[in-house]
Amino acid sequence: MLRLMRKHAGNWLIKILLGAIVIVFIFWGVGSFRSQRGSRVATVNGDQITLDEYRDTYNNLMEQLRARFGNKLDEKMIKTLQVKRQALDRLINNRLLVQEAKKLKFRVSEKELANAILHIPAFQRSGVFDKYLYKSVLDRLRMTPESFEAAQKNQMLIDKLRTLVTSNAKVSHQEVRDWYDWLNTSVDIEYAFFDPNQYNNVLISEEQIKSFYEKHKEKYKTDTMIKVRYVHFDPKQYQSKVKLSDSEVREYYDENLESFKIPKKVVARHILIKVNPDADPETVKEAKEKALKILKMAREGKDFAELAKKYSEGPSRNNGGYLGEFTKESMVKPFADKAFSMKAGEISEPVRTRFGWHIIKVEKVIDAHTTPFKDAEKEIRKKLTDNKAKSLAYDAAESVSDIAYQGDDLINAAKERHLKILTTDFFSKENPAKGIPDPSKFANTAFDLSTGEISDVREFNDGYYILQLLDKVPPKIPPLDKVRQTVKADLIKEIQDEKAKADASSFLAALKSGKPLSEESKKFHLMPKTTGFFKRNGSIPDIGYDRGISEAAFQLSRDKKLPENVLKGAKGYYVIQYKGRKITPSEPFDKEKGTIREQLLAQKKSEIFDALLAQLKSKADITIKEGFLE
Repeated sequence: MLRLMRKHAGNWLIKILLGAIVIVFIFWGVGSFRSQRGSRVATVNGDQITLDEYRDTYNNLMEQLRARFGNKLDEKMIKTLQVKRQALDRLINNRLLVQEAKKLKFRVSEKELANAILHIPAFQRSGVFDKYLYKSVLDRLRMTPESFEAAQKNQMLIDKLRTLVTSNAKVSHQEVRDWYDWLNTSVDIEYAFFDPNQYNNVLISEEQIKSFYEKHKEKYKTDTMIKVRYVHFDPKQYQSKVKLSDSEVREYYDENLESFKIPKKVVARHILIKVNPDADPETVKEAKEKALKILKMAREGKDFAELAKKYSEGPSRNNGGYLGEFTKESMVKPFADKAFSMKAGEISEPVRTRFGWHIIKVEKVIDAHTTPFKDAEKEIRKKLTDNKAKSLAYDAAESVSDIAYQGDDLINAAKERHLKILTTDFFSKENPAKGIPDPSKFANTAFDLSTGEISDVREFNDGYYILQLLDKVPPKIPPLDKVRQTVKADLIKEIQDEKAKADASSFLAALKSGKPLSEESKKFHLMPKTTGFFKRNGSIPDIGYDRGISEAAFQLSRDKKLPENVLKGAKGYYVIQYKGRKITPSEPFDKEKGTIREQLLAQKKSEIFDALLAQLKSKADITIKEGFLE
């Protein structure tokens, strides 16, 4: 089956979200199974990890971090997060897990692998595997089907190992109860707030400014600045060169007929009476009786939407229970089986699912059908034109890249093909080049180059690019005169902070000596406040979400009413004092225990698997190239 996929796969390129397959690329790197070119950076029990594998995994990890932190991801954060170490650890960990899976005689058959790939959403159109899409996604990632299938097989081996070692994990009723109580415990505190901004009369001398500047010089260092030459290959400019025959359009339609099939759909409303999956029989019976009473009203002519608004306990309640149109696969089986057996206008008997009892009213039935070729033709032409244009743009970029890679200047390579050569102004990572549709990716690519180096072909939001780093200005510490106002402001802020902390510490010491919070507050002209009860993971009234203050508050008790030290919050310093503690459940335990058990079980399985990995690591022969992570 896999050979058949490869044989018939197309060669044009498309852009899609990779969704379900991203885990393979994160763990293994896009080029992990390319030919073993590149130098060795580590070995795991004799199994080599190459520089190419490391670079791909590192780049994947950086993409995740950029998506999460945006422009906040600077060199300092990258160093703090130890991204280089993380990338190498991922490769080492997965080598160890695959080795262990193979040692235990696990295997993945061709049938298992084919079935897994056929069901990856990234390779499907309208829920059906598309061989053209499969090949085009891999082309875009510069992977062959063989290399992707090898990576997928290894991931499946790890999944089998995970299932084996975590299958006996259990969570007791007491563990669930303890966790529920822990989550729902609330505390009430009194506090005094010391705002640094209230210390307005701060006088500083020139000597203090100079001393502060000398002590914190590195803080004022400028960013590294670079200048880049680049060529942009815009697929839109290649659309006029696309030649598309009628037979190609028809052939695409015929070969992808499944993607033009529209499955049967139903438009319905429902009324849900919630019942926990593990509820006792009496509770289930009471909920069904309630549903039957509502059903009686509906069949007597009461407006179904109004009944849903009044009685339904589901999220669609405010919309009168309206679910819109849906396929059979998109609903839980008992609900779907019933809804798709009904005619328009019918109202069902109560149907039990894991969510509870449903009363279903079918409003419309849309029979399965296939979009005719004449209706699909325009869309197909556009799709094939866009894909071919993109392929032409990529081929042009590769052609220039090949010449530039061989040593010729990028300018000459571009001029030979009458391509426009553009040059940026100097820019930094924190303030990327202007006029680039994907400035963050552009900057990250450019900063990975050395002066004079030409990049390989890179894809950004609006096509393909080749970059050449022309110049790099290293960071430097500016003279004091250039940053005097900034230094002065920073110094004043530091002094204000120190004064607030000192007063807060004196205040806390007074409370520890037995003085009442209300009386001591008057000496500092403060108005003490009470938060009221709040939970561990919730926002603290009038303070906001502050993990440090919350953790300190939950360590207090009747026997220990005060913390060891003052607490630094986002806006200043806090002195807190215990007032009360209680359990305030958000939902009855019986309704929550199923969800909590699932969460604890997932956590326990993760801990078990992590323990296995730690054990494998402790026994493994792992060598890392000297100086590689420095």
